[in-house]
Order: sequence, then C-alpha cells, then structure tokens
Amino acid sequence: MPTIYHKTMTLKDFLSQNDRFAANNGCLLKEVREGYARAELVVTPEHLNAGGVCQGGAYFTLADIALAAVMNSRGTLTFGIENNIVFLHSAKSGDTLIAEAVEVFNHHKIPYVDVRITNQRGELCCVVTGMAYRKAANLPIDGLE
Repeated sequence: MPTIYHKTMTLKDFLSQNDRFAANNGCLLKEVREGYARAELVVTPEHLNAGGVCQGGAYFTLADIALAAVMNSRGTLTFGIENNIVFLHSAKSGDTLIAEAVEVFNHHKIPYVDVRITNQRGELCCVVTGMAYRKAANLPIDGLE
C-alpha cells in the first residue's frame, strides 16, 4: 500500500522517514542543500561480507540515499536510472562511512551526480556516479533541511 503524505515537511525528513531500506540499514541523512547532500553509516558486523569487510550493498545504499537527496533537492520527484560504483578501499566494523553527493549537471530531466564515500580517516573508499529522471510531479516538501 502506498504511503499517503498528509503534511509538508523538509526533503531531509521526507527521505529519512520514507526511505525505509536506507534507514533500516543504518544510513543517516545528515545534510541537504540544493545540489549537495551528506549521509553517514557506522559499519556494524551486520554490514560485513564473508571476507570480513563492508559488503558492497552497504556502500551502495549509503550512496543511494545521498544521491536521492541531491537529485530531489530541486523539489521535483526524481528516480535513479543508472549508477556506476567503484570500490577502492575496504571498511571494517566500527568505521564510519561518509557519503558526499554533488550535483555535477542540473539537467531539467536527467541530472547527473557524483558521490565520494570516505571513512572517518578521510580515506576514499568508494565512488558512485548516477543519472536520474525527473518526473512531472512536485514533492510534498516545504524546504531542504
């Protein structure tokens, strides 16, 4: 059953409350500005793969919530259509991953965003690029933060 939105809220609250997958995996949206977003994830044993390092899906979920915030920061409902992910450095349990997403190209229909995920020591762990499609529907938000 689809969620019914009865009130307006900020984009940060809208995504934090309604992107249940990201929330259930520990991803926290920390900052949203037009064309920029930052999200964080503390890696727990539940995020580890069989090799004992952070599973790729955890990186992608963290990047995805930051991408969603940037792509929707113009107030129009926007969905990802293509993403590319490159893993550069492994994270371990206890590490904090920080995803910073920046809008590279603000096209009225197909925006393009880069995400850099670093750990608490500033080491680059992962890079994600994404394109999206902007629908002809406004979001029920009254601001970004």
